[in-house]
Parts: sequence; structure tokens; C-alpha cells
Amino acid sequence: MDQAVPPGGGPQAAGARSVAAGGNVGVAITGDGARVVTLPAEAADWARTIQAPPGAGNLPNSPSGVFVGRESELAELRRLLCAEGEAAVTQASGTRAIHGLGGIGKSTLALHYAHTHRHDYTLVWWITAQDTDQIIASLAALTTRLCPHWAATTGQSERAAWAILWLQWHPGWLLVFDNVEDPADLRHYLGTLTDGHHLATSRTATGWHAIAPTMPLGLLAPDAATTLLCTLALGEGHTPAPAQRRDTATLAAELGYLPLALEQAGAYLYETGTTLADYQDMLGQVMDTAAGGIDPERTIARIWRHTLTAIEQRNPQAITLLHAMAWLAPDDIPRTLLAPLCTTRPALGEALGVLHAYNMISHSPDRRHVNIHRLIQTVLRQQPSEPDAPPPGRHDAESLIQQAIPDDQTNTPDWEQLLPQALAVAESTPPHTPASTKTANAYEAVAQHLHRQGRDAHSIPLHEAALTQYEQVLGDTHPDTLQSRNNLACASRAAGDLERAIPLHETTLTQYEQVYGGTHPYTLNSRINLAAAYQEVGDLGRAILLLEATLPQYEEVLGDTHPYTLHSRNFLACAYQAVGDLERAIPLCEATLAQREEVLGDTHPDTLTSRNFLACAYQAVGDLERAIPLCEATLAQREEVLGDTHPDTLTSRNNLANAYQAVGDLERAIPLYEATLALCEESLGDTHPYTLGGRNNLANAYQAVGDLERAIPLYEATLAQHEEVLGDTHPHTLRCRNNLANARGAEAGIQQPDKTTPATAPDLRPSPDTPEQPV
Repeated sequence: MDQAVPPGGGPQAAGARSVAAGGNVGVAITGDGARVVTLPAEAADWARTIQAPPGAGNLPNSPSGVFVGRESELAELRRLLCAEGEAAVTQASGTRAIHGLGGIGKSTLALHYAHTHRHDYTLVWWITAQDTDQIIASLAALTTRLCPHWAATTGQSERAAWAILWLQWHPGWLLVFDNVEDPADLRHYLGTLTDGHHLATSRTATGWHAIAPTMPLGLLAPDAATTLLCTLALGEGHTPAPAQRRDTATLAAELGYLPLALEQAGAYLYETGTTLADYQDMLGQVMDTAAGGIDPERTIARIWRHTLTAIEQRNPQAITLLHAMAWLAPDDIPRTLLAPLCTTRPALGEALGVLHAYNMISHSPDRRHVNIHRLIQTVLRQQPSEPDAPPPGRHDAESLIQQAIPDDQTNTPDWEQLLPQALAVAESTPPHTPASTKTANAYEAVAQHLHRQGRDAHSIPLHEAALTQYEQVLGDTHPDTLQSRNNLACASRAAGDLERAIPLHETTLTQYEQVYGGTHPYTLNSRINLAAAYQEVGDLGRAILLLEATLPQYEEVLGDTHPYTLHSRNFLACAYQAVGDLERAIPLCEATLAQREEVLGDTHPDTLTSRNFLACAYQAVGDLERAIPLCEATLAQREEVLGDTHPDTLTSRNNLANAYQAVGDLERAIPLYEATLALCEESLGDTHPYTLGGRNNLANAYQAVGDLERAIPLYEATLAQHEEVLGDTHPHTLRCRNNLANARGAEAGIQQPDKTTPATAPDLRPSPDTPEQPV
């Protein structure tokens, strides 16, 4: 007490959390505030003498009939409880998991533990523990179960006090505190009740170090998650076909291996007959849908809404960060990227700390990045917004990308950190989002960085998003719109999508001619790009006509040694070689190389392009004594200047292997082909034209050494991909078909001339940059 007690006043208490007791007191408890509870003598005696009936408990429901992937966790939980007497189930820390994320299966694991070991305890009691009032109410319910005749005559506090006294008299029980919001709420009960086991589940990962040992609980393993979803969606006893299991594995990954999401999806699929692909497309709309057997209050969306409310009450800035992260890449989000959304670094740390405490994000080991579960992003993106306004966090995400564009155009770590985030924002653009030229400019800046690295195919989503925004804000023929369309066409061509690239180039050229006239540098550049696309698709007649008409215009408008003039001259030489006109191709390429060396320098990428093409031209006329040293020198320079996986470097490596094969040096050619193909598959993709050419060349080399067992299957696979990607009559497809026929003839013992044709790649890639100003 902190003041005098009036004489004769009986038991009194004053001051924060003070307790006074008098008379016949059975037990005194303190809950949310200072409370004194006096039990009658007979009630205190009943707490000592009443026994719990066998199997007594109040578990909220039976465990799920399907429980996979948690057997080791059950065993570990048993070990912890037997050793320590209490345990808190959260979730594993680390870069891939999110502590205590709603739906991870904490309550399900606790429920399975309680059912599995219910006969090992005198009593199993489930306590809803989000706050102290709920804990007291759950304890009061225990008294109603064991001593109903007295419980009906008294209040909740008295019933909770009786329950605590009963638990003190009768050891060997299990108390499950489910969904603890504040670990400190358990201090009183763990200190008062020592003769049983306490098991707590919580969304929060912090605050347990002084309360109870924690047990990490991770996401389900991919195989276990796939098995669970197959069983729930298709029904127990149904053996999925291989294709069904593959589709189920894809959906399980999209659901992030989160048990509650898998259960919710499985119930919906089983009840509605929806296909796995359709469910994946509708994912954002069905996360709040409760199919048969799913508690409407236990859907993923509803559980996380409760978490968001709790977070917002603690730190509104944390919700702002979380909504912005919904549109970014889920993994390795730089803290520096998020910094503009907070006024100070400590404010950023505090907001991220709240999100981490509620297990909505995790920190990377170096603490410089954060991660967010993909499914949280999906649910957040469906949050309602004001009419004609972007969804929550969308504007902030776009603004973060705009502010993060590095000033330096070199390949700095800042660019590499930004790339996945910019791509994620571009690809996640929701319909009817207000367009912004600032955002479009940012997308184009990132795309140009990818172009400088030779990764044009990866830039397509950025170009698409930028073009859409330019069209909406600036109109269809604004200079920025035209350049964006040109860049998308070039990137599509670099990715091998010529069906898309050529119409885009044709449309852009027509618009440039209408807006700028026939000889403007922008128009000339567009014409060159269209000619390159025609050449790539095998339409050499139209390509040469365009190039022959454009080159004199470049010479007149920009001068004889301007980089764009040299670019045009190089393309024309390439087209001449493609139709076999080497008498015109070689002198033109030699002249272009000399001019580029003089104007641009010896190791400029354009100079290396001319040098590589000249080597190919020498090889085409059989002059391998000049071709091979030139190929070797160009490859070494490209590896040094552009890197090992740049498309131009891959081209040089392929062409050197081709030259080695031409002189019969297959011991050097085959390993070089194999290495080039592996790098093409890794950096460009399985069906990129460069990859297809590399596969054809490797099969050709296998055939040349008589290894038809490896050559023919490789030809067959490559031909199918050529037909699918480039079409049935593309020159590269016809070449591959001829090579396969030749190999099959050799296998059948048919003697015929060697008609196999390797694929060379003399640098046909255009530059997607239109000239900034005429010279």
C-alpha cells in the first residue's frame, strides 16, 4: 500500500496493481488491472477434491483429417514440453520464412499435439489468449465444466480464480494458450501454475526470451505441400496423374506452401470443381472465400486483416510500407529503396520492426534487405481503394522506383538491386491505374540498362508498361511514345518474337514518316530496325531494298562516318553475305571495320561487331587462315569488354567453334559448342534463336564425329522448337530439317554428300536507341 489505511475499514488496497485480501481467502489473482478475488471455504475445498473426468478437455475442433509434413515438429514439441514445461510456437527465422505468419499452422500443430497426447494429461484446456480478458474467460469456462453447480451462482473473476486453484491442486494438465498477442500476459499464469505443461501459439516473434523457449515452425516443404493440396483438392485415395501433380506443385508454390492457404484452396477446388489454372488466375479474389469445411473467420484474407489492424494501431507508417511492398519483388527488397517513405532512418527501423514482430516480413541475414510472402502481396493488392484512385501502396511503389534510378549508367550494384523491383512493379500494374510519364521514364531507364548488358529479352515487361503509359498520357504519335514502341519492337526481336516485332516496326516506321518525314534520323533508324527484322525472318529481298535505300540517306544526312551510318553499312554487308553476295559483302565490311576502329576505337562494341562479321565473311569464302585468328581475338575482347554471357560474346564463341569445326578441329569445337549452349540456355532461355542455333551446331558437331546417338535426338528436339518458335518455313527451320534428314540417312547407312549446315550468328542485333538529335 502507498497510503495509510483508515482504522476499522477492513482490507483495502491503493496504488497501481496493489492487492489486499482478508477473511477466508482461497486464492487471489491479478488480471488486466488489480483484482482481488475471495472464494468461499466450500468452493476452495471443491477445488481440492473435485477430479476431472477421464479425457476432460475443450479442444475447439477435431484435427484435420489430412496432416502432412509436421511429424518432426510434433516430436520436437513433445521433447520441449517434457524438458521445459512450456513452449511457444512461432515460425522459423531466416530469409525465406516469416515469423508466425497467420496461416502457417501454429494452431493446427498445437491442436494435433493436444489430440495426440490427450491421454497423457489429466486435463487438456484450450485458452483463447489474444488478451487477458479472453484468458480469464477461458479459465472461467473450466470452472463451469468441473464445478457447474457453484459456477452458476458466481461471477467470471471468481470462476477464473477457482480454475487456477484447481490447477494448483491437480498436476499433469496441458494448457494451450492460442494466439497470444503479448507474451507478457502469460507471466502470471506460468509463475503461478507450475505442475503442468503450457503451450502457446503467437503471431509475434518477439518478447518470448524471458517467457518460454520457442520452437521454430517453417513453411511446409514443397513435396509435403503438394501432397496436401492433391489430397484436399482431388479427394483422399485419388492418385494424381503426373500432369495433375505438376500443376498442383505450381499452385502450391504460388500459395507459398502456407498450410491454411493450401487447406482453403483444396476445399474450394474440391467443392467447386474449379481447375488448378483457373484458381491460380482468380487467386486474389478467392482468398476471402470459405468453401465447405472452412470457417469463414479463418480464411487467409480475414486472418491477415486482423493482423493489419493490430499493426496500424501500433505504427501507421508500417502499413504504408507494407502496402508499397505488395507491388515490389517479394525477396531481397533493399531497405534503402524503402527509406523515402519514412522521415528518418530510426522511423524506418521502427516501422519495419513492427512488421517483423507481427511476422509480415523477415530480415535478410545481413539486415540490409527484407522479404515478404507472395501470398501476403496477393491479398494486399486486392485491398479496396477509392473510386478512380490507385490501389493502396501502388503510387508509393512507383515513386520508389522513380527515386531509385542511379545517376551512373555503369553496371553498379545499385542497378542490380533495382532491376527485380522495377520489373515487379511493371509486371504487377493493375488495370485502370493512373498513368505517369515519370514512371514510364523510369521503366525505360531500367530497360536501357538491360540493353547495355545484352539482356533485351528481360526488358520486355518494362517496355510494355512504359508504352502503355506513354500512349495514355502523351498520345499515340508523341516522340516518346514512338521511341518506346521502337524499343519494344527491338526487344521483341532480340527475344526471338518476330511475329510481334515486325508489325511493331512497320507501325512505328509509318508513324515516324508521317510525323518527321522520310529522311529524319529517327525515321532512318526505324527503317534499319525493320530491315533487320525482315532479314532475321528470312525475307532478304525486302531487307536489302530497305538497307540500300537507307544507307545513302544516312550518308547525306549524318555523314559518312557517323555511328548510325556505319551501323547501316554493317547491316547491308550482313544482308549481302546472307544472300551469298560475298564480292560486295567483304569489301563493305572491311571498310566499315576500318572506319569504326578510327571513329569509335579498337574495343568499342560496334567495332567488335564489325570484326566478328568480317571473320564470318572470311570463313564463308574459305579463308580460314584469316577467319580463325580474327574470331579468337574478337572473342577475347568481347569477354573482357562485355562479359562472359553477353549475347555478343555468345555469338563470338559460337562462331569460333564453327571455324574450328570447319578446319576439322572437333576436339576444340565440341567443348566450345557445349559451353556456349549451356550459357545460352541459362542467360537467354531455352527457345531463344541463339539457343536454337547453338543446339543445332552441337548436334552437327556430334554427327561430324560419328556420334549419331546424341546428334539425332538433339536435331529432333531442335527442329520441333524451330517450328514452334520461328515457323515451319523459316530458313533456320529448313536448315535444321535438312540436317536431321541427313543424320537419319547416315544412320540408315545411306551414303550422301555432307549437307549439314551449322548456324553462324554474325551480329544482327539492332540498337533500340533512336538518335537523340540529328547531327
